[in-house]
Amino acid sequence: MYKTVNFFLAAASPLGGGMGMIIMMVVLVLVMYFTMMRPQKKQQQKRQEMLTQLKKGDKIVTIGGLHGVVDTINNADKTVVIDSDGIYLTFNLGAIRNVTPGNGAAAVENNQPAAATTDDTASDSAADTTASDDSSDKQTDDSAKNE
Repeated sequence: MYKTVNFFLAAASPLGGGMGMIIMMVVLVLVMYFTMMRPQKKQQQKRQEMLTQLKKGDKIVTIGGLHGVVDTINNADKTVVIDSDGIYLTFNLGAIRNVTPGNGAAAVENNQPAAATTDDTASDSAADTTASDDSSDKQTDDSAKNE
């Protein structure tokens, strides 16, 4: 054990041995800065810019996975009211994960899927409607028999 300690003591020269250690520490700090801190700052600035450009009608997703449309923004309290299928909820601005700019009013009104223009789809939907009407008639007939 003493031979190992003596080896390390002999390896460190008394003149300038600490300078190499300081250079290594500086290099380590620089590498850590460029690999971790700088990208995090860029991401934070991008997120802050996204939140400042938020406006009424933008589609958003919260950190909890709730999808909605921005109704009002209160910059003083740093809150946003979102409309999620007619339900108005208030969240902190920090709870917004993703923003998709868009015409929110049109998106809410056009929540139904677009109508198909082909004849095959129209005939299929007519057949589905007839089948569902037949099944509802059977259910009422069954309930009448049970009474």
